[in-house]
Amino acid sequence: MSENRDEATAPGVDWDALADSFDDEPDHGLRDPDVRRAWAARLASWLPDRPGDVLDLGCGTGSLSLLAAEQGHRVTGVDRSPAMVRLARAKLAGRDAVFLTGDAAAPPVGEQRFDAVLVRHVLWTLPDPGRALRHWRQLLRPAGRLVLVEGVWGSVAPVGIPPDRLTALLAPLAGRDRVERLSDDPALWGGEVTDERYAVVATYG
Repeated sequence: MSENRDEATAPGVDWDALADSFDDEPDHGLRDPDVRRAWAARLASWLPDRPGDVLDLGCGTGSLSLLAAEQGHRVTGVDRSPAMVRLARAKLAGRDAVFLTGDAAAPPVGEQRFDAVLVRHVLWTLPDPGRALRHWRQLLRPAGRLVLVEGVWGSVAPVGIPPDRLTALLAPLAGRDRVERLSDDPALWGGEVTDERYAVVATYG
């Protein structure tokens, strides 16, 4: 079974202290070619076919941002950890990408509009996920999409957000959403996992 630090990273964790070791997790650093290819393929199926503007919230060290940039998208990444943002800027140096320090729930992007908002393992940590989703929806262009990668981790005291709760939170936003199970694809995680991991892609317009 692949361990995943996300199940232990509830609000209050010192992300700056974790920054240097963050990429050690297979699905964080994407250093293994098979893991990297698996995430690249998923991302290509979730993001718009044409190059566009992608907002990566809780971007960490920028591994998914880099995949999106390699697929031709213009990326804006936001993370509350200055150390993570520094690593992301270094990882994407020379690419069409901007990284900002800020709150994923209310990213400092002004009135800018995006073709996709990408959020992995962040929503469940927020005190008001419904409010965050409503705000993220407002950041999309008319035909934009939300790409939300979430899960439920642990068996004794599980943490996370189940897919049915997430789709219920999305329902008032009047989009079309699909749930994609990710737990049974070990290539994404660097090994077998036993918890619930999934993606929801909500499209609008």
